[in-house]
Amino acid sequence: MRLLFSSSPHPIPTLFRLARSHRPVCSSPPPPTWRSSNPMAILPKSSAAAVIPSEERLATRFWIKYRRESVLSLYSPFALCLASGSLKIETFRHYIAQDVHFLKAFAHAYELAEDCADDDDAKLAISELRKGILEELKMHNSFVQEWGSDCVNESPVNSATLKYTEFLLATASGKVEGLKAPGKLATPFEKTKIAAYTLGAMTPCMRLYAFLGKEFQRLLEPNEHNHPYKKWIENYSSESFQASALQTEDLLDKLSVPLTGEELNIIEKLYHQAMKLEIEFFYSQHLTQPTIAPLTKQHDPEQDHLMIFSDFDLTCTVVDSSAILAEIAIVTAPKPDQNQPASQIARMSSAELRNTWGLLSTQYTEEYEQCIESILPSEKVEFNYETLHKALEQLSDFEKRANSRVIESGVLKGLNLEDIKRAGQRLILQDGCISFFQKITKNKSLNANIHVLSYCWCGDLIRTAFSSGGVDVLNIHANEFNYEESISTGEIVWKVQSPIDKIQAFNDILQDCSNERKKLSVYIGDSVGDLLCLVKADIGIVIGSSSSLRKVGSQYGVSFVPLFPGLVKKQKEFGEGASPCIWKGQSGILYTASTWDDIHAFILGW
Repeated sequence: MRLLFSSSPHPIPTLFRLARSHRPVCSSPPPPTWRSSNPMAILPKSSAAAVIPSEERLATRFWIKYRRESVLSLYSPFALCLASGSLKIETFRHYIAQDVHFLKAFAHAYELAEDCADDDDAKLAISELRKGILEELKMHNSFVQEWGSDCVNESPVNSATLKYTEFLLATASGKVEGLKAPGKLATPFEKTKIAAYTLGAMTPCMRLYAFLGKEFQRLLEPNEHNHPYKKWIENYSSESFQASALQTEDLLDKLSVPLTGEELNIIEKLYHQAMKLEIEFFYSQHLTQPTIAPLTKQHDPEQDHLMIFSDFDLTCTVVDSSAILAEIAIVTAPKPDQNQPASQIARMSSAELRNTWGLLSTQYTEEYEQCIESILPSEKVEFNYETLHKALEQLSDFEKRANSRVIESGVLKGLNLEDIKRAGQRLILQDGCISFFQKITKNKSLNANIHVLSYCWCGDLIRTAFSSGGVDVLNIHANEFNYEESISTGEIVWKVQSPIDKIQAFNDILQDCSNERKKLSVYIGDSVGDLLCLVKADIGIVIGSSSSLRKVGSQYGVSFVPLFPGLVKKQKEFGEGASPCIWKGQSGILYTASTWDDIHAFILGW
């Protein structure tokens, strides 16, 4: 049960779940999303530091828009091994060799851009950036000297490096779709466009390396002197390199000022293409060591059984499903002066429904907070699954009482199945959620099982939401409306309405699977109701920022570890000879992800 009312003159149902997550309430139609209007909010705090604060800047907008590509690079096997210090030196040598080829192309592209710029300040800025690249090449040469071998000449250019350098030099030479051939550029302004396009293709590389450098630096221990790639990390996290990345973005903004909307779109396409080529570059690095990511890389469908479990409301969705059902009830309710046919299920008016939902919501919010406080131990305790299970039995009793009040109130009577399905088709899901499930379900070779465990009152809403995104093969475990000729009677067939119901369903699913193959379970959730499943799964991933989940979990000894730092630590242990069976349920450790992009990158990779 999850409904709240906003305080606007024309409130719409929001959700009881807000009491659980302590997320701010929006106040006017369409239904609230609880996402910040600030696009910086979609980035993890650590990532935001590498992004220019102003939302108006071109480079900043592109960086935020294509965050997914930066995350895929961050979670690449190469980046994880480098950050952990476990990367084999042969792999790093090969990478340096490829990067030298790339940096030479980068320096040449700056030279061509400088020739095209018609402004002395822009020419000077590009010249300074080119000098920075030459200094970077010197650093790479110092690596080569330390090894006593010429790895650059020994390593031929691979296809990913070649694809990127050819793209970069073609752009800098004016070979851009929609642009005249270089020899036919009649005016200085037309040449300046080439400089802007070139910067559009180069800026994402600078920003990405600045981002990776900072992310890796945060994971270095204060007195860590033995990290073999500390010099590399310090270079890309240095103030001078961060300043170079910022200077590149400043220059892109300056050169883009006179451009038309169509020309700015070309820059965006170049920026995005460069980001995709960066991903390909990182994933092309040949590793001779096992890695923990992507998770499916170590998955053998002949011997292993990958089980993906997910909550639905506010894990997959932007708005809690109960808000949608409440809105349907109110919008389709008869007016006070409207006579209802005797053959139809009797319904309250919209005003009566709104008032009833408000009372139910207020009561739920108050009692939920009281229940959470009542189950908390006075002091933090060591993690013990049975102790946590016992505490959440009280929350389960509360949830069932609250659901009974909803049924007794009659607020769910008279909803049309077609209205519910239409709402499901329009239900907004979290960015990256559908693409994650699409990729898993389309990859038949994975032989993965996917289960959605949800408190949602109406399974039809879940099925329609996923099917409208082309995902039809999920196993949905939720409650179901009771219908008479496609009209809800107000009764619900209860299947999953509490934390205890969820963990029971979770356990039953695992038990029903064949014991002939080794199981690996992943659970993705966002609330206290998911806590037992999260800690029981081999890998529990928390998405979102529910304060009540962290409050309860922390008091019962659960540790919340940001996903990427957690993976780097695991990779380091893996590299030191840890057991291949490194994922174990009931460890008391949960991993936190800010978006589905992080989850996608970890589990599926690129």
